[in-house]
Amino acid sequence: MLASADTPHAVDLAIHARWIAHPSHTLLEQHAVIVANGRIVDILPSHPARERYAPAETMELDEHLLIPGLINLHTHAAMSLLRGVADDMPLMQWLKTRVWPLEAALLSPRFIMDGTELACAEMLLGGVTCFNDMYFFPEAAAEAAVGIGMRAVLGVTVLEFPSAYAHDATDYLDKGLAARDVWREHPLIRFCLAPHAPYSVSDASFERIQTLAAQLELPIHLHIHETAEEIRRHLEEHGCRPLHRLDRLGILGPQLIGVHAVHLLADEIATLARNNCNIVHCPASNLKLGSGFAPVAELLEQGVNVGLGTDGAASNNRLDILAEMRLASLLAKGASGDARCLPAWQALDMATINSARALGMENEIGSIAIGKRADLVAVRMDALALSPCFDPISHLVYAAGREDVRHVWVEGCCRVQDKMLLHGEKTSNLKNCARLWQNRVSAYLKPNAD
Repeated sequence: MLASADTPHAVDLAIHARWIAHPSHTLLEQHAVIVANGRIVDILPSHPARERYAPAETMELDEHLLIPGLINLHTHAAMSLLRGVADDMPLMQWLKTRVWPLEAALLSPRFIMDGTELACAEMLLGGVTCFNDMYFFPEAAAEAAVGIGMRAVLGVTVLEFPSAYAHDATDYLDKGLAARDVWREHPLIRFCLAPHAPYSVSDASFERIQTLAAQLELPIHLHIHETAEEIRRHLEEHGCRPLHRLDRLGILGPQLIGVHAVHLLADEIATLARNNCNIVHCPASNLKLGSGFAPVAELLEQGVNVGLGTDGAASNNRLDILAEMRLASLLAKGASGDARCLPAWQALDMATINSARALGMENEIGSIAIGKRADLVAVRMDALALSPCFDPISHLVYAAGREDVRHVWVEGCCRVQDKMLLHGEKTSNLKNCARLWQNRVSAYLKPNAD
């Protein structure tokens, strides 16, 4: 969109930055991003931008790097209220002795609302503008995300066993799809189908999910091959490894967002590549639960689209995608023995455009490009710990932290300004809310202590 030289064009926002991360893996220096009606309408050098446009608001970001909003491709957001209650345990003990009993005792729409809002605040302050969630009561999660101004893709979670949310797989699907019908027109909310895992979902449910995914054009978001024990039990119960069963049931394809994928054979990596599947790498959670090291270098070499997720705060214990970028890159180098593996730009892609592609949203978010939604993050690069700065993208991945995030926009609306949530009152309210839930969780844990 160009305005005449004589009459500057009225727009909502102009962001002038020292550096802008361009999708071509180049840095634009002293450029401006022009925003109108929630979308990026122009990207051009700062000097002509000042002549062509008359913005309602101008942001001058000297010494800042402007990047696309980060995408957390796998969360259980409301589990932020369970941060630290089940540390130093392997996955199945973690689930059976702590997480599932706590959920049985505490799960409710209010738990989801409060926990998701707390998670959204943490993620926004760390530059995350969109998250892909798998949990219960998605209508409550939607209210929390919209209330704080964050983009969310919410899972229609499916399990075979009952919870406080639903009785069986059919009930989970019916309730989740009803929530989708209510929220489907909201610009910040989308849905996906979220069968929990091969060990917790039946063939009949997977067949219905596959049909619904095709009919409704929804992604399928599920855990796969997270632990060696999971695969061993699946072999005993089904006579094959989980991916083989999912392939037989028609689940593999570009709609699949497979989480963890730690324990993969060479032919399984080739199968994922051949079916254009998407994988979510959750390095911190994989390490903390002792699950192992995902073969990220091999996945990338085969052309598999890999995004980044944190998992829930109960198993990470941070919802920090900047930290996941650094850890993913370092692990890939160490595991492969190749220092060139997963360089900084590729790590940023995993946290942005790769994750957007997995969600089917690559034409809307994930890069700073004309026509896309203005989900943007400004990272200040002149702190002492970041000085001198020879390569801003390298610094972003290997040196910067979420404490360096200064401003965050979602759909062109400022949500974090000068490291503070736009609605400052939310911070104290969230802290008070977290204390109340801490008391409730602690009261449950004391008589049930190991």
